[in-house]
Amino acid sequence: MRMKNKKGRFLKSLKYAFRGVVYCINNERNMRIHTVAAVYVFAFSFFFGLSRVQYAVLFLTFALVMAAELLNTVAEEMADMVAASYHPVVRIIKDLAAGAVLVCAGFSVGVGICLFWRPAVLWSILQLFLTHPLYLCFFVLFTGVSMLYIVMGPLGIRDYLHRKRNQSIHK
Repeated sequence: MRMKNKKGRFLKSLKYAFRGVVYCINNERNMRIHTVAAVYVFAFSFFFGLSRVQYAVLFLTFALVMAAELLNTVAEEMADMVAASYHPVVRIIKDLAAGAVLVCAGFSVGVGICLFWRPAVLWSILQLFLTHPLYLCFFVLFTGVSMLYIVMGPLGIRDYLHRKRNQSIHK
């Protein structure tokens, strides 16, 4: 009985943590930018033949930037809750949290340069897209969907599709 209770608490804690990540994705454009960047970097990483250690560095970099964005959202939400109007300390707290994300994102660019600055591989990727128009079309389509996801967010896309569906039903 005791083991089942611990398992239930653990599953609840996972549920709450997942809910926090989803909240951040739904409400923070920068988190959506980070997720899209991670997907692109991961997809293109296969061209570079990274080692297991290099993939570990890459995943830790993704996690660091996204965790910083989650903590930035925590700071913003708490600051907004505490101060209903402008307060200089709230501004400092928000600036510090945003600065933490900026530092993590900036250093992640450095990690990316260390892992991916291989002109020959970059050239072969470009040639692949230029010689296979279907790949280029897929890339352009995915980029369009990614931009829509970043700008509107999952909830915005859902609401837009819901409105369109309702409009077509009522016609």
